[in-house]
Amino acid sequence: MLKVQVSFLDKVLVCGITPYFLEKGALWFEQNINKILEARKTQSFFEENTIFLEKNQSCNLSQLLRKLDEMGYEKVLDVSEMGEFAQRGGVIDVFPVNLNFAARLEFFGNRIENLQKLPIEIADEKKAKEILKKRLKSQRLFSDLKGLRPGDYLVHLDHGIGIYTGQKKINEENYYQIEYADGDKLYVPLGLERKLSKYIGFVEPKISRLSTLTWQRTKKKIKEDVEKLAKELLEIYAKREVSSRPAYLPDDEIDAKLASSFSYETTPDQTEAIKDIKNDLEKEKPMDRLVCGDVGFGKTEVALRTMVKAVKSGHQALLLCPTTILANQHFQNFKERLKDLPLRIALLSRLQSKKEQKEIIKDIKEGKIDIVIGTHRALSSDVEFENLSLLVLDDEQRFGVKQKEKFKKFRASLDILSLSATPIPRTFYLALSSLKDISIIQTPPPGRLPVKTSVLPFSEKIIKNAIEQEIKRGGQVYYLHNRVETMAAVKNFLTDLTGYFKPEIKYGLAHGRLNEKELVRIMNAFQKKEIDVLVATTIIENGIDLPNVNTLIVADATKLGLAQAYQIRGRIGRSHIQAFAYFLYGGHLTEKAGERLAALKEAEDLGSGYKIAMKDLEIRGAGNILGREQSGNINRVGLNLYYQMLSESIEKLKS
Repeated sequence: MLKVQVSFLDKVLVCGITPYFLEKGALWFEQNINKILEARKTQSFFEENTIFLEKNQSCNLSQLLRKLDEMGYEKVLDVSEMGEFAQRGGVIDVFPVNLNFAARLEFFGNRIENLQKLPIEIADEKKAKEILKKRLKSQRLFSDLKGLRPGDYLVHLDHGIGIYTGQKKINEENYYQIEYADGDKLYVPLGLERKLSKYIGFVEPKISRLSTLTWQRTKKKIKEDVEKLAKELLEIYAKREVSSRPAYLPDDEIDAKLASSFSYETTPDQTEAIKDIKNDLEKEKPMDRLVCGDVGFGKTEVALRTMVKAVKSGHQALLLCPTTILANQHFQNFKERLKDLPLRIALLSRLQSKKEQKEIIKDIKEGKIDIVIGTHRALSSDVEFENLSLLVLDDEQRFGVKQKEKFKKFRASLDILSLSATPIPRTFYLALSSLKDISIIQTPPPGRLPVKTSVLPFSEKIIKNAIEQEIKRGGQVYYLHNRVETMAAVKNFLTDLTGYFKPEIKYGLAHGRLNEKELVRIMNAFQKKEIDVLVATTIIENGIDLPNVNTLIVADATKLGLAQAYQIRGRIGRSHIQAFAYFLYGGHLTEKAGERLAALKEAEDLGSGYKIAMKDLEIRGAGNILGREQSGNINRVGLNLYYQMLSESIEKLKS
């Protein structure tokens, strides 16, 4: 910050924090102030997004504060940055986005007695506005209010934690109604959701009164702590930050040909993710991006196009899968999609004989293979790449930190693309705090229906009806039983249960203790509809795309983690046919298990993987992720706002 002398002003224009105004420089506002004032008289945009103030002007103080709030300004204890305002009694400090200095308004009753230029000025206007743009994006990311219900705790950026009591209509306008201590109420207009976030914490939050400085003091203290944590995290990632590699080639006819061969129309979110990755790769800084999207929402297509971009830029690309089944499926799909392009692709897993593996490894080392699809076998010490530049991790949460770090140590400039429907909390935290970039695919493919989800006590009648109804309509069933020792007995139980159904229902078994070739054979038979009901362990959670399987029965849902249960539910409902999931439980539900199953039922809508990951954080606790010393801060402002502060601090330090 640069210091300037205090001087008095006759008038001041305050413009809203909108993309339109953030693109303009202070000189533009100075040159066009008369046009803006004229436009305020006839154009609603300028009327709603500007405030013009003059000395001795009559002005309602509370209405001015409300207007600053609605225009996107953040209320703080002390103004120090563009886009902030503060209030102490009849004194308001504000740092407009259209000026490179802050201003003070001194009120006497409802009259502006003095306008003053404060000794707070920015050295780099462009940088300040870039930080504001990122703040807006960050606020939108953390303010998902889907599924909001009366009684939920809500955090308002300027006023703190309150209880949401429903929507209220005032003068034909709809508002979120939030209740604070001693009956204080706050009404937030619909459309200003970026100032709100759901409270996620590990204790009942403390609710204070409105119009006190308590919340601003709390925010200031936590921001100071967050800045210290941000510095520590950035030091950890410093080595990767300073690494560089040649920029990838821009899009050309190969990219266009691949895009045109896609059988479906890309969704808006897919298109945005592809654009994000393209921008990453055409820079010289290595990419570390997480693509978070529901099962079946098109993450694999995004990965395929990214790998082709790497290959045509002269590099090798590796897609790492957690299971042989998934690796085999990807290999078959990639071969079909790339058959008209001059690319060499290979599968490396224990499905091949040792002789075949040896030949593939030799070709990889000599650069004769462009795209490798592999399991953990690709991490073995005998596998060397001639020019590996891109690593894609499918079902990212299934890989351990040591496995991921092996590639980062191998080459600090390696580009990493992680795919996940429900990212593990640590990675999710890194993504949201700007150390890892994130693209979210929440738009379902056209015609996709949400899976109808039931959470019920274990019942033979429910199981029998669910299986028979699915078979009657020509579909297939997953029956999840996660104990290998008793699977054969469960198969016999189901056979007896549906014994009177004609034609006879054919059952199969799938679990991780089977020989990998036998497991692939069973899955192929299931895919060819030679098996009607597959009794399986959680091995089915990894990416097997079977549109004809539209009923899932989970025998003991309490044994599954929330993210895992959500991932398994994503195995069904992969087409336009209505799918049904039954999560059954026996005996007494523990509080944690009840929360998990309730969250799964709540997240029935398509595209809820992002919300599931946040709920998973809430239930499991973030203390292990951020360290115990951060848990208190999280409880005071909620996880969403805490992450938002951390994200903004890191962005500021990186700028």
